[in-house]
Amino acid sequence: MSTSYTPDRIFNGTYGEVWLDGTYLPQATALEAKASFDKQEVNQARVPGKGYKIVGLDGKGTLKMNKIDSTFINILGPEMKSLKTSVDDPDAYGAERVMLTGVVFDELTLADWELKKLQEESVAFTFTGWELMDTVE
Repeated sequence: MSTSYTPDRIFNGTYGEVWLDGTYLPQATALEAKASFDKQEVNQARVPGKGYKIVGLDGKGTLKMNKIDSTFINILGPEMKSLKTSVDDPDAYGAERVMLTGVVFDELTLADWELKKLQEESVAFTFTGWELMDTVE
C-alpha cells in the first residue's frame, strides 16, 4: 500500500473496460458492482461490545452503455453470465481486474429514447461472487 502519491496516479475511468462472457463491450461507459455483507450479531460473555459474523452476501451492480445495437435485447435471459471489468490507466501504479460470477441481469429495457438525446442503456444486475484477477499493491 502506498503511503503517498501524486495526482496522476489516481485511476482514470477512461481506461475502464467490460467483457460479457468473454465478449468485449466497447459501448460500456460505466460499471459499478458492490457486495453488501449479511451479518448476524454475536454476543459474548464479558465483552460489552457487539460482535458480528458474516453469513452471506448480496452482490448488486449497474452497467451503463451507449446504445449502439440490440446486443442486450438479443442475449439477456435468466441464465447466469460473467462480467470481467478492468481499469488499466497507464499513469496508475498498475491495473485492477475483477471477474464477477453468477451475474443475472434484473431487467430488459425494450425501448427508451428521447428526441435530440444520445441513446444510453443502464442495466441493473446481481452477482453471486467475484475473482480478483489483478490488484494494485
